[in-house]
Amino acid sequence: WRQSSLPSDVSVIPRSCIFQDSSDDMRKVQRREKNRIAAQKSRQRQTQKADTLHLESEDLERQNAALRREIKQLTEEMKHFTSMLSSHEPLCSILTTVPQPPPEVLYATHSFHQPHISSPRFQH
Repeated sequence: WRQSSLPSDVSVIPRSCIFQDSSDDMRKVQRREKNRIAAQKSRQRQTQKADTLHLESEDLERQNAALRREIKQLTEEMKHFTSMLSSHEPLCSILTTVPQPPPEVLYATHSFHQPHISSPRFQH
């Protein structure tokens, strides 16, 4: 090329600047693409986490409902046995003939011998 063949109002841009601009544009495009992929992955992880939490919540709701049914069934069973016991107590020959031990015998505190504490090793 010859500079004299160009019109006077056109300036000549060095090739290194053209390649630099092109390289900068390529980096921008690559950076945008990389960012787009990272954002997409982030959204996928967020969606997956939300889905997992939803499934866990549903599972816990099912467990809760099953436990509530079990509580109800056990409460009914307890009422039934309490009623049976109340009906049986007045008629029970064991309760009426065998004297009940006094409460202090049932709940007496026991004094146990503890040789490990009196051992010379534990005395200071």
